[in-house]
Amino acid sequence: MSDPMRPRASLRTAVVWEVLKDALDRRVKATGRDVLDVLDTGGGSGNFAVPVARLGHRVTVVDPSPNALFALERRAAEAGVADRVRGVQGDAHGLFDVVEPGGYDAVLCHGVLEYVDDPAEGVRNVVAALRPEGVLSLLAAGLGGAVLARALAGHFKEARQALQDPDGRWGEGDPVPHRFTADQLTALVQDAGLGVAAVHGVRVFADLVPGVLVDTEPGALDALLKLEAAAAEEPAFHSVATQLHVLGETRGTAEV
Repeated sequence: MSDPMRPRASLRTAVVWEVLKDALDRRVKATGRDVLDVLDTGGGSGNFAVPVARLGHRVTVVDPSPNALFALERRAAEAGVADRVRGVQGDAHGLFDVVEPGGYDAVLCHGVLEYVDDPAEGVRNVVAALRPEGVLSLLAAGLGGAVLARALAGHFKEARQALQDPDGRWGEGDPVPHRFTADQLTALVQDAGLGVAAVHGVRVFADLVPGVLVDTEPGALDALLKLEAAAAEEPAFHSVATQLHVLGETRGTAEV
């Protein structure tokens, strides 16, 4: 994933970025603090962490990859936010070996849940990192998007396999260990003690539209971005989105 501030990359990140930015702005107003403490689990090279730091917030990135953390440090320095971004090596299951529980106004868990052995435990851990009032931004692979992609590629047996598999996998060669429906993700968030403030489908059309069309047709990128934004909130499109985004809130957090 690329920096959400770059236009072409925004096809993959725009919906999540707008929801996240709005949630952070509301936390600023609710807390009366201009600077929030944000935890980005699996944040890698800072695709979201650096833009969040540009808003003025302090961001701690936990990622198992030393190379990703090195790239994070470089990107933060280039963006002039090195003093607001801290990278530590770790993962969701061993989260509290490297950060303190209950210390963050917001937690990002993007592209992590697909790869943990126990998704329910992973969600409980990131929720435990929140302060008594805070928000969780959870982004994970959607089942329907994978089924649709395999079918459109002519791999009908794999599409059916993904549809029927408990983890949403299309075969042994599938690089994604877990995929989720919107109901499954919201249940994980609720079971961890949060309320669900919003659910969005991400990359409903972006992965299906030929890239050459988006890059060469005048106005196509902007029109596709607007279409993605319009479809993201419609439950009918959640079932075919490549990714699903759930915004969770602790009990007592101002209504979103």
